[in-house]
Amino acid sequence: MRLPIDDPQAPVFTIGQVSEMLQVKQAFLRRLDQEGVVSPARSEGGQRRYSRDQIDQVAQVCSLVAEGLTLAGVRRVIELQTRVAALEAELARERARHTQGRSSGE
Repeated sequence: MRLPIDDPQAPVFTIGQVSEMLQVKQAFLRRLDQEGVVSPARSEGGQRRYSRDQIDQVAQVCSLVAEGLTLAGVRRVIELQTRVAALEAELARERARHTQGRSSGE
């Protein structure tokens, strides 16, 4: 049986849990949400809920901020990383399609 906690994208962690795990202030996590850097899901009651993937993102943000980036800079780095990952996936699909076309005699 697969539980929500097994899914790295399932929003199951509270702001307090994330704050404790990463040793950051809850105000910092709220600011990341307000600035659109890491935007967690919301429970029915409006509470922020973070996934494991988002916790990893917050940890990355902390590293980038420690290196001197502003939150605007961090947001741009994350956007570019997402774009690069999408382009790499597209390239892999095209290479596979090209290889498959060659092997089938096209």
